[in-house]
Amino acid sequence: MGAVGRWVLLPVLVLTALGAAVRGGPGPVTCGSVVKLLNVRHNVRLHSHDVRYGSGSGQQSVTGVSAADDGNSYWRVRGRTAAVCERGTPVRCGQAIRLTHLGTGRNLHSHRFASPLSGNQEVSAFGEAGEGDYLDDWTVVCSGTYWARDSEVRFQHTSTDVFLSVTGEQYGRPIHGQKEVHGMATSSQNNYWKVMEGIFMQPSEVFKAGQYHTEL
Repeated sequence: MGAVGRWVLLPVLVLTALGAAVRGGPGPVTCGSVVKLLNVRHNVRLHSHDVRYGSGSGQQSVTGVSAADDGNSYWRVRGRTAAVCERGTPVRCGQAIRLTHLGTGRNLHSHRFASPLSGNQEVSAFGEAGEGDYLDDWTVVCSGTYWARDSEVRFQHTSTDVFLSVTGEQYGRPIHGQKEVHGMATSSQNNYWKVMEGIFMQPSEVFKAGQYHTEL
């Protein structure tokens, strides 16, 4: 198994072995969690695979799929480029993060190329073994203090300000039936995402202690 394969598989195996993760339920999304993200309006999960765009950047494609059990729709929540977000730290609304595709080790990415079908801004997966560049950073746009697992949120590209979106355009071969994922300059109902299946790191003891004192 290559270096990327080890990087991709080990986090989930370790979490499961240590019993350090919990599934579902209320609470904040935390760094280190591995999640599937559903576009609420179009009912597709954020997906990637080692298939490259035939136009634009030629980087690894990112699409939306309807199958809930798809194994290529898991993304790991990490701190922004060149920053550390400790495992179990709740993600704040307004915080910049990276979403790293578990199957290929590439980060959700955007740049000023046109997307293949709609002509909006291309969204791709970029980097190697979890390391890319500053165009991998996305700001979590939500209400309240923390990104809640049961809330609908938006992801705004930190460098170009577009929102991660689906508007329904559908690919033909070789990825027949999958929906285009792209960046849109305006906020709309096409931008909202919700955490579905996943492995959630428990909030750190520091966060839980702070929450306890706030409630006193």
